[in-house]
Amino acid sequence: MNIPMPPGSGDEDYHQAFETEVVPKIIDFKPDFILVSAGFDAHRADPLAHITLSTECFGWMTRQLKQLAASLCNNRMVSMLEGGYNLKALADSFQAHIEALDREDSF
Repeated sequence: MNIPMPPGSGDEDYHQAFETEVVPKIIDFKPDFILVSAGFDAHRADPLAHITLSTECFGWMTRQLKQLAASLCNNRMVSMLEGGYNLKALADSFQAHIEALDREDSF
């Protein structure tokens, strides 16, 4: 699934896209597992994407996907690190992602 987001899109834009497009399509698809390409170049500190996501938004998206994996596919979810170009933003966002995956109460 690819949902093009215009330059300047931020947390609220991604929350809305997730809630109105991503989640319903995943539910309709009924996956056997969820595969996450965990890229963090949409972070507001990243120099390339011109998207303004916070570190917290990456954790929020991970929690949403984790909840879907729990309800639809017996907690089967694979996450692969894709990248990002600001090393501090990449490290912080990856940490938020991993912490959301690790938390039992993340949803």
